[in-house]
Amino acid sequence: MIERPRSGERAILVHVGFGNPPSQDAIQEFRELASSAGAEIVSQVQAVRPAPDARYLLGSGKVGELAEQVQASESEVVLVDHALSPSQERNLEKRVQCRVLDRTGLILDIFAQRARSHEGKLQVELAQLRHLSTRLVRGWTHLERQKGGIGLRGPGETQLETDRRLLAGRIRHIERRLQRVARQRDQGRQSRRRAEVPTVALVGYTNAGKSTLFNRLTGADVFAANQLFATLDPTLRRVPVARGGEIVLADTVGFVSDLPHELVAAFRATLQEAADAALLLHVVDASDPEHELRMADVRAVLERIGAAAVPVVEVYNKCDLLPAGDAPTARRDLDGKIDRVWVSARNGLGLQDLHQVLRERLGPARLHGWLRLPVAEGRIRARLFSIGAVVCERTERDGSAIVEIDAEAVSLTRVLEEAAARGCSLQLQGSAGSAAV
Repeated sequence: MIERPRSGERAILVHVGFGNPPSQDAIQEFRELASSAGAEIVSQVQAVRPAPDARYLLGSGKVGELAEQVQASESEVVLVDHALSPSQERNLEKRVQCRVLDRTGLILDIFAQRARSHEGKLQVELAQLRHLSTRLVRGWTHLERQKGGIGLRGPGETQLETDRRLLAGRIRHIERRLQRVARQRDQGRQSRRRAEVPTVALVGYTNAGKSTLFNRLTGADVFAANQLFATLDPTLRRVPVARGGEIVLADTVGFVSDLPHELVAAFRATLQEAADAALLLHVVDASDPEHELRMADVRAVLERIGAAAVPVVEVYNKCDLLPAGDAPTARRDLDGKIDRVWVSARNGLGLQDLHQVLRERLGPARLHGWLRLPVAEGRIRARLFSIGAVVCERTERDGSAIVEIDAEAVSLTRVLEEAAARGCSLQLQGSAGSAAV
């Protein structure tokens, strides 16, 4: 087994295309992943094959070239931009004589470095243990001859079975702790639903600017940097919207193409914020020429977590990096609602359109109109004044009052029901920027 030190890695990147050469965009993204993990990239190897090789993924000739580069550059790790089976990873390590890590292992390593909260650390550890459980046998290949048969059950099988039990026990322990965290999160969501406070979740490809936009909208100080997976831990903040209403804004973990299944499963409690949200703000890097592909990757993950049916507004961020005049104005759908905006979270451009989105879609429903109150209905008039619903009033010749009212529907509904039951006439109209009444 190749030793796995914790620090300083000189890395060779391996890009594999099946049928076609790997795209430059995929190559660049994998370089950024490697850099985010702290690797020092010393070389790259590209290969094109009609199909994966069962033993190495790569062809034997390319594996020989890779081994020579490892020796010449004194590299400590080989990073492969593809999922490797346990046997492929083991065979490559034997041939190149250094550690080999596939795309899933690399992303897990980045997550392990970036997790800060107790929940985030548990989620990452669970994903790592599930990934490790498929590769546990590799650590005891020097004892494989002891594995089976009467009279041959020796230390190899004993150690493997011990490790499997310990690993399974630790996974069960973490799952129980995460279930408690999930229940706490669910209680928080239920409390917000009872208080009629909607949740808006920021989703998008990693490094699209979600955390910067979150900070701009909430005044929070969430860590934001120009790197992949800069933040992992979910953050929730209350944000005021039109006329006394408020929402809860949730910043979620960024997505990436071929996001490991282990991570989707481990972060399901966190991603549930997106599935249960009243609205998703899909943050897109407008300056990325491949943003359409990134959006497709995000939609695929949203579908996996059960959030495909949640209403979405596309927020094209980094519009300040576009050529002058290329950032269009907000777009409205057939119902007249804004469904796409262009903003710059860094300098605040276009945020007025985003605030308008929140007001239109999630601002409190309001009632605006006129109510005729007979002289005897002074109690109803007093209640309207007590909730601040009276805009103005005038007195008619018969002593009745014509009251112009404007307030949240939640506050007005009971008063108006009582007024209607007592024969008061009411004329309502929708107010600008409010929900339909």
